[in-house]
Amino acid sequence: MTASSSPSEKVLLEYDGPVAIISNNNPDKRNAFDDAMDLRLFEILAELSERPDIRAVIWRGTGHSFSTGRDVSAIGATVDVSHHELMRRGHRGIQKLFEIDAPIIAALQGWSIGGSFQRALLCDIRVAAEGARFMLPELTHGVIPDTGGVGVLYEMCGHGVVSDLVLTGRAMSASEALAHGVVSRVVAADQLDATAREIADNIAAKPRVSVNMARRIIRNLYEPQIRSSMSDELIGQTFINKSSDYAELRAARAEDRTPIYTGS
Repeated sequence: MTASSSPSEKVLLEYDGPVAIISNNNPDKRNAFDDAMDLRLFEILAELSERPDIRAVIWRGTGHSFSTGRDVSAIGATVDVSHHELMRRGHRGIQKLFEIDAPIIAALQGWSIGGSFQRALLCDIRVAAEGARFMLPELTHGVIPDTGGVGVLYEMCGHGVVSDLVLTGRAMSASEALAHGVVSRVVAADQLDATAREIADNIAAKPRVSVNMARRIIRNLYEPQIRSSMSDELIGQTFINKSSDYAELRAARAEDRTPIYTGS
């Protein structure tokens, strides 16, 4: 096995024969992402999009969780880029997933929260460990989900379940995720990596042209709608960021008082 990243990096890429393995590697913060991790991830996805020899990709997390989403201590650290441009950069970066020829298997343990949960939803296959939980808490922070995952969830679960998850921010268990088709398998935690590798090896052993054509047909059923949804999210999130209600939420939290919203 050869590694293309130093051990100090927080997102790692390894190659093992025809299988590439991406590892979220910030376990002290349950693999929460900051701007530097985002940029490294986007570099990895761009690299993989230029590797037609790779037959399957596994995306996993070290430690106890796949990823708890955004590192809140890093929010606002990028002061030289507007919120709108930061979102555009994020959309361009994560859409590199669609340019990778190989199917991507997300191995999900512990928490998958916010943008990281949505990124996993953009992958081809999701396998969860027993006890895994999923959450979209963005409205609690005065913003909306903005990484395309809501569009995927809508196709899987319908508007009722998606509305429940988004509007309340409640957690979804692995068993509920399996029932709704959000994940295709739930396995013992100590079998998660082995199961993801078994799936990857199974796919890698099949004729490349057949895998590519089957994946293209499946992706064409949902990818246009997801790109359209992300465009709507960009507009909505930019509007929210400039809204009076969002400013009121931040002020109320800073002053330890109950916010008074006006809907503007």
